[in-house]
Amino acid sequence: MGSMPLLQVRNTGIQFGGLKAVSNVNMEIHRGELIGLIGPNGAGKTTCFNLLTGVYVPTEGSIEFDGQKLNGLAPYQVTRKGISRTFQNIRLFNELSVLDNVKVAYHSLAKHSIISSILRLPSHFSGEKEMEEKSIEFLKIFNLDKYKDEAAKNLPYGQQRRLEIARALAAGPRLLLLDEPAAGMNPQETHELMELIAFVRKKFDLTILLIEHDMNLVMGICERIYVLDHGQLIAQGTPEDIRNHPKVIEAYLGEEVTNSHA
Repeated sequence: MGSMPLLQVRNTGIQFGGLKAVSNVNMEIHRGELIGLIGPNGAGKTTCFNLLTGVYVPTEGSIEFDGQKLNGLAPYQVTRKGISRTFQNIRLFNELSVLDNVKVAYHSLAKHSIISSILRLPSHFSGEKEMEEKSIEFLKIFNLDKYKDEAAKNLPYGQQRRLEIARALAAGPRLLLLDEPAAGMNPQETHELMELIAFVRKKFDLTILLIEHDMNLVMGICERIYVLDHGQLIAQGTPEDIRNHPKVIEAYLGEEVTNSHA
């Protein structure tokens, strides 16, 4: 683990009107880690993702990625820095083909210029060919290549989730943010997702931050976990630390938990 975190969140928060949605959040994520971010519904988890990816601008604190400040950058600029995400509610281009959904991510990294595309220069065609070949390779990794010409909306739910992760990876991130990837999945699909996350992490040398309600998934693959409640961090530590943390138990059960051995 390197001395400088890949992602450093310092005293970060956002206020909407008079309401503090997230306040004083501190997180450190190092290269290669797989970290969980959990908490009850409405705890502020997706708001944190929106802060990290430029959807929201923090009203307090700072966010640094690989030593560079992200505050105020637009989402496309954050993506170019090396952060990519999926969404709690799947956001595919439903009418586009499975292949084109992945190619869209490559277009943001395209080497050929808009002028070469307009003028149909050789660099345009070679660039398009390269994007198509790379996109198909991604689809093969996710076992989606046989669906490449299908409209994304026609895929089964679990496959749509896989496609969204494939598209996020096609942008070439170093940090991948997964927002409830197991939502709506059955136990078998969730197990396959766990294996997929472990596989892509190793294959693409990724650092991953994961929001998830499925505790079996979180406890099964995350090395460290941050816990949010009412917009504030209430705990952090290993899965074992979190499983037995009184404040975490209280937040999830909605009642005070006392330690009779204290």
